[in-house]
Amino acid sequence: MHLAKKIEIIANSFELSKILEGLDKSGVHGHAVIRNVAGKGLREGNEDLDMTMLDNVYIIAFCMPEQIKAVVENVRPVLNKFGGTCYISDVMEIRSVKCVASL
Repeated sequence: MHLAKKIEIIANSFELSKILEGLDKSGVHGHAVIRNVAGKGLREGNEDLDMTMLDNVYIIAFCMPEQIKAVVENVRPVLNKFGGTCYISDVMEIRSVKCVASL
């Protein structure tokens, strides 16, 4: 087992490529995207539209703790400019990871 960080982003689908580019630039190459996310309060502004618009995406990715600073530096500007939200939490991955030194 080892510690990891979970990155959850909800944003407009039009900004998906910019957000994924920011994750990739940070060294986070794996992710999952769920399209057509609807809910209340997903974006600032008119919450009535938030409930019915199906142009939001939910992105989930995982990375090592030392990568999180780069993720914030690369994703925050996109979210600040175009809207969206990002949550980062501590998680534990149970899959074993081979140590490079032991290979």
